[in-house]
Amino acid sequence: MPQPTWQIALLGAEHVHSLAECHIACWREAYRGLVPDHVLAAFDVERSAEQWERVRIRYPTSTYVAVVDDEVIGFASTGASRDESPVTPGELNALYVRAAWYGTGVAHDLIRAAVAPDIPCSLWVFEKNQRAQAFYRKHGFELDGASRIEAFTPSIEVRMVRR
Repeated sequence: MPQPTWQIALLGAEHVHSLAECHIACWREAYRGLVPDHVLAAFDVERSAEQWERVRIRYPTSTYVAVVDDEVIGFASTGASRDESPVTPGELNALYVRAAWYGTGVAHDLIRAAVAPDIPCSLWVFEKNQRAQAFYRKHGFELDGASRIEAFTPSIEVRMVRR
């Protein structure tokens, strides 16, 4: 049985709660073993939905969602670089896809919607997340040698840049 096709759309009010559920599920699927279990267990869907609603209102063109029926299965969010000394004007803040959709092309569609291939961009990714780093290399990103401690965990993040 073929998987249903997804649609890529800007984040709308009708997607916010499902995006919050997707975001939390993606963290739990992708980061178990990289992030302490108590951090993964502490996420709250309602609080996350409130945060995403604020993002949607303040930055109406920054977040794209991949939707099947009414369910968000992935998303990408961009904005101005948050680095103290930015190496690019823009930053890919988040790109997540539910594990069941890995390898289907959803992530490729999301990154192309969120950041045009000719736009310089940076992002931060867990140092130990080789799968994600390989994906970003396919889209022209390279490690630039910068690293930092991730804000919510004791994990190290490394910066990747597409110039």
